[in-house]
Amino acid sequence: MTEEKKPLNFLEQIIEEDLANGMPKENLRFRFPPEPNGYLHIGHTKAIGISFGLGEKYNAPVNLRFDDTNPAKEEQEYVDAIKEDIAWLGYKWENELYSSDYFQQLYDWAVLMIKDGKAYVDSQTSEAMREQKGTPTQVGTNSPFRDRSVEENLELFQAMKDGKFAEGEHVLRAKIDMADDNMLMRDPLMYRVLYKEHHRTGKDWCIYPMYDWTHGESDYLEQISHSLCSLEFKPHRKLYNWFRDNVYEYSKNEFPSPPKQREFSRLNLSYTVMSKRKLMKLVEEGIVSGWDDPRMPTISGLRRRGYTPNSIKNFIETVGVSKRENVIDVALLEFKLREDLNATAKRVMGVLDPVKVVITNYPEGEGEMLTANYNDYEDGFGTREVPFSREIYIEREDFREEANKKFHRLKLGKEVRLKNAYFITATSCTKDADGNITEIQCTYDPLTKSGMDTEESKRKVKGTLHWVSVKHAIKAEVRAYDRLFNDEAPDGHKDRDFMEFVNPNSLETITAFLEPSLQTATVGEIFQFQRLGYFNVDKDSTKENLVFNKTVGLRDSWSKK
Repeated sequence: MTEEKKPLNFLEQIIEEDLANGMPKENLRFRFPPEPNGYLHIGHTKAIGISFGLGEKYNAPVNLRFDDTNPAKEEQEYVDAIKEDIAWLGYKWENELYSSDYFQQLYDWAVLMIKDGKAYVDSQTSEAMREQKGTPTQVGTNSPFRDRSVEENLELFQAMKDGKFAEGEHVLRAKIDMADDNMLMRDPLMYRVLYKEHHRTGKDWCIYPMYDWTHGESDYLEQISHSLCSLEFKPHRKLYNWFRDNVYEYSKNEFPSPPKQREFSRLNLSYTVMSKRKLMKLVEEGIVSGWDDPRMPTISGLRRRGYTPNSIKNFIETVGVSKRENVIDVALLEFKLREDLNATAKRVMGVLDPVKVVITNYPEGEGEMLTANYNDYEDGFGTREVPFSREIYIEREDFREEANKKFHRLKLGKEVRLKNAYFITATSCTKDADGNITEIQCTYDPLTKSGMDTEESKRKVKGTLHWVSVKHAIKAEVRAYDRLFNDEAPDGHKDRDFMEFVNPNSLETITAFLEPSLQTATVGEIFQFQRLGYFNVDKDSTKENLVFNKTVGLRDSWSKK
């Protein structure tokens, strides 16, 4: 039986057409070009998956290039975090490169463009330039400095580089067409003066190239074959090509292959904000504990929450590659996570809201070790020993004095199975002055031990409960997370600030009681707490104080809300 071929997405079709039209396969080269001005988030995983995925499909190199042209916002911390995130996702880059590697070459090309009359130094204020740009329906007007002589432009540009002017006093602009329908073509900025120390070049430069000038030329220098970016850059393609075609004339013998820009739709997720500026605000105002807070949509936050590389990759593959913007329900991401963890996480027992059960006919002071599988459905997970004793904890919601036939958990006079242990029957309960149940009294049937081949153990009971032995249980801090925003589109309201939709109940801290096998759990390790959900060990854990994050519940509870 032959394996069914997956249909090509539109980017793969473009590449296949280029190969069919004579592009040598060895010329294929891709890149992922993040700006190191914040942490990567779930939206970036689509761009990462597309570029690195094409690299894997075509056995082509993929560069990791940092777009580091704005030292006012960029830091080494972000560079390190981005590298860690991409490596954690399982991707390998061919070369680690920086736009700052090309500062000298970009400057040299800019000088050539001045000499060719294709760039000039403008000495207007930014406000004046903005007014002269025009509007989408009204053409712009030329700068009064547009016709400066080549000699004056060269002299001024050199002085800008030498630090002889204040910030904002002069800029270098490309000389294109102030009447172009595409406003990005109306003499865009190429360089500005900026007295900020760069995280790599230090104080070597005080002029820095603008994104549109840097981006395409960096692609060209690296001989990227297909420059893939999200749809908001589609209007930039005309300018990308104009800059590319001009530098090609200067360097075609050394760099023979000009790149092509192609665009795909961004990943937009419900109940989430993707703007780095807005994520920064959440950090700065203390709404979250940091960029890696498990409620954040950053890759580091998802990793700390307990998301797996495989679940994120499967999510991106399911979303697919398209040309049209849409919003993906965050429930799909959570479904892909459950799907992955269901196959990979060990099952253990923990009680988050405990009430004590005393098994009155179990011998006082005695106990036993029960053997339990880490996974009832898959081999290869192994077993562990779980202690059992006269006093155990169960979840408070698993007991009612009286209940209808649909309640299949513990109630007075009814029998349930304790997971991996015995059948118990509730006989009575004790309450405090406020009517809260403080203890449940039960009896057990010693002939119903899990694994026994007895008639008693074959009795049918509808309910199975998880539990932990009181005297053996370990205390742990559990951080139960909910969605950070309680609105489907928190930044989609023109008349309201996204901060108004922050969910005040997005974090609940709980003291839980866990089976003792978890005492040796290590940071990042993920478990299914049976009947409750998936939990992983947080980096705040110590041997004395285990901390677990609730990664995701066993089923989607948000839709019911």
